[in-house]
Amino acid sequence: MIKNVHGNTVDRIGSDIVAGRYAPGASIPPEPLLCEELGVSRTVVRESIKSLIAKGLVTSGPKVGTRVQPADQWNWFDADVIVWQTEAGLSAEFLRDLQDLRRVVEPAAVGLAAARATAEDIADMEEAYAGMKRAIEFGGDYITPDLRFHQGLIRSSHNRMLVQMSRALGALLRTSFEISTSRKNGPASSLPLHRAVLDAVIARDSARAEKAVLVLIDGARHDIEQVLASRKKLPRISRPATRLKAFPL
Repeated sequence: MIKNVHGNTVDRIGSDIVAGRYAPGASIPPEPLLCEELGVSRTVVRESIKSLIAKGLVTSGPKVGTRVQPADQWNWFDADVIVWQTEAGLSAEFLRDLQDLRRVVEPAAVGLAAARATAEDIADMEEAYAGMKRAIEFGGDYITPDLRFHQGLIRSSHNRMLVQMSRALGALLRTSFEISTSRKNGPASSLPLHRAVLDAVIARDSARAEKAVLVLIDGARHDIEQVLASRKKLPRISRPATRLKAFPL
């Protein structure tokens, strides 16, 4: 997505903060210096600072300037914050927090989906599943339909708060899927687990759906732990999704 001047300015300042250029409690440069450094107007800088305040990265007040907030004050459900963190470098703690969050949110959402999913919801998830299967068999982008599948499960809960969380979780899930996909035969081995979740939702069996998605999440956790133990370089979600080579089923 091409961002406008405001979006690019938010990106520049936000990524500098998350990368540690400005320490928690430190002041970021005053408006005139930021304008000169970034080549933008004061209006753009002011609006960008407002956006960063809304994301929890900075606080601003008279006589104290604009100061960086500690990381535990940042909005970790904001997609920009997640992208900036992945660009700055993922940590084992960050990835484990993600898996804990998935274990809390997804089973509850899937349980509701089994009770509430419409025919249109199921058709959308079937299409996402078919896209995953095609990518494994013929090569191509597996991660995009995988993400669509999981977000479809959460949307099928028809709970507005969970659906809102689904949008924010997108970048987090993308990170997890990039790592899982980097494991040899990872997508091929997880495809039947996705089928088991979808079949349970179609059967309106909430308990079976919740158990099936936990198996899927725990498999992803195992993949992530294996990648962390190998000390391989972690993927960056700012890059295009990893494409699979053909793996006939």
